[in-house]
Amino acid sequence: MEKKILIVDDEPHIRMLIEQTLEELEDEGVHFFTASNGEEALEIIQDELPGLVFLDVMMPRLNGMEVCRKVKKELSLDHVFIILLTAKGQELDRQKGQDVGADIYMTKPFDPEVILSKARSVLGLA
Repeated sequence: MEKKILIVDDEPHIRMLIEQTLEELEDEGVHFFTASNGEEALEIIQDELPGLVFLDVMMPRLNGMEVCRKVKKELSLDHVFIILLTAKGQELDRQKGQDVGADIYMTKPFDPEVILSKARSVLGLA
């Protein structure tokens, strides 16, 4: 199965940082896609069916929570692993993330090693 990662954030430097963090996975056949808003993310998820999505919560044109809910609850794409990334780390925010179906909820700033480790684990790259 083709391994794909979608990176969604409205901040170009955050998208680039995550992509640079994960770039060594390209040597293992992983393909990357990026989106700068929720609508774009939904289109790519439906077209490409990535195995892993790093999804910012606060974005224009559909926030990350709405995208996650649509992917998991409306489209029933349970095999798409979603990691919500947000600056909001309160327990209530984490609970909202779980309620919409997020697999993992991570707060920014994040540790690049943790991002890489999670990606390897989710995509089955030891």
